[in-house]
Amino acid sequence: MRVTRTIAGATAALTAVLGLSLATAGSASAAGGGSWHAYGNTNPITSSSSTWVCGTTKTVASEVGAQVCAIRAPGGGAVQGAVIVRNNRSSAYSTSAEVTLHDWSADVTWGCASSGVAANSWSVCFSPTVADDYYVYASGYANGVALPASGDA
Repeated sequence: MRVTRTIAGATAALTAVLGLSLATAGSASAAGGGSWHAYGNTNPITSSSSTWVCGTTKTVASEVGAQVCAIRAPGGGAVQGAVIVRNNRSSAYSTSAEVTLHDWSADVTWGCASSGVAANSWSVCFSPTVADDYYVYASGYANGVALPASGDA
């Protein structure tokens, strides 16, 4: 049994180092690793050459919506997860976000600490880019509110 655990642990570590597949990273509160990017009034999906596959937008507060997306790079061999937050308020809205990428072998979760989303604008919490040729989908949260999962990217 101990040998099996050791081999499984070594395999997961090697996979994470090589970046060939997703490896378990724990919860967003422990993992962090995500980063916020402000888009102002530019729609992040339509301004990108990558393929975004997103879940439906869910209201997370009055006049604030969020959706989770799996993003496939134009070349196809790299993916990211994202939580898009749209603030339609006339003042800033503070939110945290968590995104999990799921593929056939593992789930990896990243988080973005609470940040202010400017009035009438978009901000996106991006996971790091991961090399992955398999289909992935994303799930996530904005301010603790579960968002509908994306389709496969």
